[in-house]
Amino acid sequence: MRFPDASVVDAMLHPPALPRFASVRYEPETPELADVEAAARGELAELPLGDLPGGASVAVGLGSRGIHDVVPIARAVIDELERRGFEPFVVPAMGSHGGATAEGQRRTLAGIGLTEEALGCPVDARMDTTTLGESAVGAPVPFSTAALEADGALVINRVKAHTNFTGRFESGLTKMATIGLGKQPGAKAAHEHALVKGYVRVLAAALDVVRAEAPLLGGLAIVENFHDRTARVEGVPASALPDAEEPLLELADEYMPTLPFDELDVLVVDEIGKDVSGAGMDTNVVGRYSVLNADDPEHPAIKRIVVRGLTEATHGNGNGIGLADVTTRAVAEELDLDQVYTNALTSGSLSKAKLPVVLPDDEHAVTAALSTIGTYDPADVRVAWIRDTASLSSFRVSEALARDPPAGVTVEGREELSFADGEPRFEPLG
Repeated sequence: MRFPDASVVDAMLHPPALPRFASVRYEPETPELADVEAAARGELAELPLGDLPGGASVAVGLGSRGIHDVVPIARAVIDELERRGFEPFVVPAMGSHGGATAEGQRRTLAGIGLTEEALGCPVDARMDTTTLGESAVGAPVPFSTAALEADGALVINRVKAHTNFTGRFESGLTKMATIGLGKQPGAKAAHEHALVKGYVRVLAAALDVVRAEAPLLGGLAIVENFHDRTARVEGVPASALPDAEEPLLELADEYMPTLPFDELDVLVVDEIGKDVSGAGMDTNVVGRYSVLNADDPEHPAIKRIVVRGLTEATHGNGNGIGLADVTTRAVAEELDLDQVYTNALTSGSLSKAKLPVVLPDDEHAVTAALSTIGTYDPADVRVAWIRDTASLSSFRVSEALARDPPAGVTVEGREELSFADGEPRFEPLG
C-alpha cells in the first residue's frame, strides 16, 4: 500500500503553532505487596492440591499480558508445586494471541520473560483443543488438550477492567480459564456468542462446563496498583469462581491507572502493544471500546489519538491501532497483519484492526491531530503525551492542562516542543 508522501500532506496541512508542554508526575496513594513470592506460595494453599496424587502433573496457564511480577510469581508457584512432589509444566493460556500458533505463543511468553529456563519447567505450547461440551448458552467449549491431559490445571492472571465489556467479573481467572485455555477455537466461540448474549453470561456458562469436565483447580489472582506493582495475590479455587473475582475487580478498579483528565483535544501515545493491553492500549484509559453493541465510556472524551510506535514485546501485533485517529508510516510498516487480523477475526472486534490516517512521520501526525480538532489556540489546547496506557505516573501535558493541575498531579518542568527530521524533541525552558 502506498501512503501519501510529505509533499502531498504539506499541501493540505498548515502547521499550527505548537503548544508548550510541562512534564508532570501523577502519584495517587496506592498499596504495594512487600513479598510477592511468599504471597504466591502461601496462596497456593487455597487451591485443592491435596486432592492430587503424588507425582501428579499440573498445567500452569500463563498469558500474554504485561503483569509486572508475573515471572517471580510464576516461578514461585512452579517451585512450590515441585516442592510438594508435583510435576508442573506451563501452557500458554492466551486464546488466539501470538498469531494462534504454537511458536507464536511460545515467543509471546518469552517476550515477557516466561521461558523454560526462567521458569525451570517445560512449556507445552500445543494449540490442540478438545471440545468439552456445549454451554447453557449454546456455545461449544473447547479446552487446551495439553491442560486437559494434566492431572490438575491452574491459571495465573491479573484481575482488571476488561477492554471490551463491563460486568461483575471482567479480565481475570474466569476469562483465562475459558477463553485463554480455549486457545483460538475457544476464543472465537466465546467472542461470537458474547457479541449477542453478553460476555459475563457466556463466560460464566463456559466456566460451568470447564469445572465439570476439566481438571481445573482454580488460580492465583493478581491485583496491581496504580504504578503496575503487585498490591494483592489471592488463591481462588475453581468452586469459588466467578463470584470471588467481584471484590478483586472492585480493588483493581480503585487502583487502575487512568488519566486525571475528563476531556482532551489530543492524546499522543508513544507505544501500543499486546504486552500493554489486550487492545494495544487500555480502552478504559482512552475512553474508546469500539466494540459491536457496546457504548464507549463517557470519560475521558478525547477528540484525537495519535500512535507513534509499537512495543518491542508485541512483535508487530498492533491490534488496537484502529482506536487511533492518526499514526505514522513507520508504525504501519511494522504491523504484522497476520497477528492483527487473527485477533480481530477471533474476537469479532474488527474496528480495532482498522488503519487510521497514516502520515509520513511524527511531526505530520501530531500536526494533523492538532489541525483537525476545530478552533485552535496553542495556549488553550488540551494535550497529553504518554509512553503507553499502563505508564501514567509520569507524562507530559500542554500548558493549558498544567495551569490548573488536578489532585495528585505535580508539575516538574516546562518544555518546548520542536521537531527535527520528523522526530519530536522536548527542550527545557529556562
